[in-house]
Amino acid sequence: MALYPRMRDLREDLDYSQAKMAAALGLYKTTYARYESGERDIPLSVAIKIAVYHHVTLDYLCGLSDKKTADS
Repeated sequence: MALYPRMRDLREDLDYSQAKMAAALGLYKTTYARYESGERDIPLSVAIKIAVYHHVTLDYLCGLSDKKTADS
């Protein structure tokens, strides 16, 4: 599934640690780390927060599209 590597890549593009990304999303660092590693299922509400934060579509985040935005 493309979701987990794309989450990591988007975070790393900002040079954010997992702790900083978690804080930006209002999550605990361990929870975010488990989402990013695939150890824990990501609720839709959190996936939406991640997509909105990074200005990408859910389709891109989930690997259904290679276009980051609806306009590209």
